[in-house]
Amino acid sequence: MKKVTLKPTKEKSLLRKHPWLFSGAIKKIDENIVDGDIVKIFTNKDKYLATGHYTDANISVRIFDFENEEIDDFFWENKIQKSILLRKDSITIDQFNNVYRLIHAEGDGMPGFICDIYNQVAVFQFHSIGMWKMRELFAKIIEKLLPNIEIIYDKSEKTLPNKYVEEYAIQNSYLVQKNNIKTTIVLENGNHFKIDWENGQKTGFFIDQRENRKILGEMAQNKIVLNTFCYSGGFSIYALNGGAKEVHSLDSSQKAIDLVNHNIKIITQKGIRHLSIMEDAMDFIKKMEYQYDIIILDPPAFAKHIKVKHKALQGYKRLNTRAIQQIKPNGLLFTFSCSQVIDQNLFKHMVLSSAIIAGRNVSILKQLHQPADHPINIFHPESEYLKGLILKVE
Repeated sequence: MKKVTLKPTKEKSLLRKHPWLFSGAIKKIDENIVDGDIVKIFTNKDKYLATGHYTDANISVRIFDFENEEIDDFFWENKIQKSILLRKDSITIDQFNNVYRLIHAEGDGMPGFICDIYNQVAVFQFHSIGMWKMRELFAKIIEKLLPNIEIIYDKSEKTLPNKYVEEYAIQNSYLVQKNNIKTTIVLENGNHFKIDWENGQKTGFFIDQRENRKILGEMAQNKIVLNTFCYSGGFSIYALNGGAKEVHSLDSSQKAIDLVNHNIKIITQKGIRHLSIMEDAMDFIKKMEYQYDIIILDPPAFAKHIKVKHKALQGYKRLNTRAIQQIKPNGLLFTFSCSQVIDQNLFKHMVLSSAIIAGRNVSILKQLHQPADHPINIFHPESEYLKGLILKVE
């Protein structure tokens, strides 16, 4: 196996089991290493530290082993089996819940690999070329360990760096296809959703909001609700099934509006108590005359890189300020950020600034997080990406 040697004193992060090795820590690498190769990392004094996939990038090695194990098919099968057992122990998978995340990258010790399960469909997304090169092995293992899986779809064309997409002519494709279905209906806490893994955002659904949608449903009775950035209408469905008086779903995408309308029809043919609105969220909130009891702000990640963190914070602040100004007295604001580079403390400070600008009294009722099938690697704080607050606005 090929070898990477570190500069003196640069092993500290790996001794703390952080799964990323940055290029600035490297003293020497073996010749003829190709991006995606498995390499072993050693200290300047030739002591073994970790094993991972190499890439010629800022994050040079994504680490999946600190124990110097033999990296064979059994190694990967054991990792995936552990992930399956974790889900069985930590979340409900039954006739009312058949959608969950099976592999959560660093959270499951498989950096750069995401696998979401939609009933009989598994959808892969890779962020590491090394993991992508192992996709067929992973498909074989998941077929073996989860025999109900009939389709495995690799959706990595837009998640891998462009240089690899071009070099390997990467396209979204089926690794396993035992039937020709292109969409499926899944159940989450008894709520029905249509999943389009080929054309939908991410892998087809935002699984990470499952527990937060449930909380909303429990608080929505007799409330008038605005769900911004609604996508498939997850929060809207929970609000309606929770007894909301009226729900408005807002998104700037026609595809999202069509999808939410389809999901609403599953629970009511006439769309009673529901209105879909295609408009930019900020533009709508600026001019809205309707006073809502509950507003959900669940925007896409405004900051995917540290360089745009300040700009992203300003965007979050403008959005939250407007919502706090416009919400009905004693209303509830569910506000979220899924930007990895914005941590919980920074997010709360942004909300404080918004409340000051809006000139209203605001209380935090609950802090919200990602669910147990999106485990957080304690040695990798970056894996805690989803943060949210339920605010009461007087």
